[in-house]
Amino acid sequence: MKVLLDIKDNKADFVMELLHNLDFVKTQTISSTKAQFLKDLHGAMKEVSLAKQGKVKLKSAERLLNEL
Repeated sequence: MKVLLDIKDNKADFVMELLHNLDFVKTQTISSTKAQFLKDLHGAMKEVSLAKQGKVKLKSAERLLNEL
């Protein structure tokens, strides 16, 4: 399982040290830009899933281009 954590800067060292001491956990630090991208991508995937279920209606490509 993969988990993305958002940790306050003043607590990051403590949490990272704790995680490093767990032999069953592997850690990888990513940039805030990549974290934001992953968060946005996850939100987009949720929106598509809701659209497939008929719970929300997505914009058409034409409408999207007109907004640009």
